[in-house]
Amino acid sequence: MRSNDFPPGLDEQGVRDLIEYYESQTDEEAAAEHEAALASPTGTLMEVPTELVPLVRDLIARHLKKRQSREKSWAPGS
Repeated sequence: MRSNDFPPGLDEQGVRDLIEYYESQTDEEAAAEHEAALASPTGTLMEVPTELVPLVRDLIARHLKKRQSREKSWAPGS
């Protein structure tokens, strides 16, 4: 895998660490993690048709980029 094939912020070691994390989880730990995600007040789970996933990811990325830009422009001292 080429280094540019990794998601932003991850490299080969980061992917290996993620694999190790999830492969070493007990069923109880995995269930607790899923329950915590479902209870999150900052996100929503929804079913999206597979062919729309790239569009949804793009929308989320643009939203996050705009939010980060706004946060930087409102930072103290700016």
